[in-house]
Amino acid sequence: MIRAFLALPLPEPVLSALRIQQFLLPLPNKTDPGSFHLTLVFLGEQPEPVLEAAHERFAEIRVPPFDLSLKSLGLFGGSKPRAAWAGVAPSEPLARLQAKLDHAARASGIATESRRFTPHVTLGRFAPPGTEETFRLERAIAAGSTFATPAWTVDHFVLYDSRHTKQGSVYSELVRYDL
Repeated sequence: MIRAFLALPLPEPVLSALRIQQFLLPLPNKTDPGSFHLTLVFLGEQPEPVLEAAHERFAEIRVPPFDLSLKSLGLFGGSKPRAAWAGVAPSEPLARLQAKLDHAARASGIATESRRFTPHVTLGRFAPPGTEETFRLERAIAAGSTFATPAWTVDHFVLYDSRHTKQGSVYSELVRYDL
């Protein structure tokens, strides 16, 4: 079984901006900056034959390269935040790519998540903090409301393997798919 997901790796200028922003936020638990990525489809634990069939479908996907940028910061979890994220500027080409990948995964027998695709880069995951810490975190997120990265050209996506370790998840590139 292989725990896998499809994602966009991020170029160095974007990674640098994310590292700085993450440093500025009072996050109780920060995501390892070496693992920053933009998840397109989480595939979960899959037997190798199923993943191989999905790989063949992913390799057939054709979309033109497109520009993308990150814009805004936010929290998941409402009044009890559990994750901080950097959002993606609206992008119809990204939505089309994600929909095609999700369809290809489902056609290969993989049950993908049914929730709406919300493109983001996770900056930190944590247990809901206390009231004072939540207020401080919300203020810092609001102060970073002008966060934006330079646009970059998305010209490929990657199938990653995800392995849990004591230090957190470790991601390894399995296949790169050029657009």
